[in-house]
Amino acid sequence: MILSAAAAARVAAIAAKQGKPAILRLAVEGGGCSGFQYRFALADAPDDEDLIVEAGAAVLVVDPVSLDLVAGSMVDYVESLGGAAFQVSNPNAASGCGCGSSFSI
Repeated sequence: MILSAAAAARVAAIAAKQGKPAILRLAVEGGGCSGFQYRFALADAPDDEDLIVEAGAAVLVVDPVSLDLVAGSMVDYVESLGGAAFQVSNPNAASGCGCGSSFSI
C-alpha cells in the first residue's frame, strides 16, 4: 500500500483543520455500482490489526478484511476541473465505475 505525497499532504491539512490526528482510514464495503466501494474517514488511532503506512505527516490505515481487496494499491489525492477527491489505484480491481469510488473483483 502506498499513500502518495499529495494524499498525505491533504490528510494532514484536513486533520489540522478538524483538530484530529492525520490518520486516514481506507475501508472497503459492499455496495456502489460495481459491487464494492471505498470509504475514507479520519481515524483517532489505528486498530491493533490494521496495516499502517506512514507517508510524510500522515498515516494510512487499512483493516485486514479490506486489505485483501486493496493490497498493492496506491491512494492519491487528485484535483481536476471536475473536483478534488481521494482516488485508489487498485491492481486487484477487474472493473470500476466512472467516478472511481466503486469496483469489482
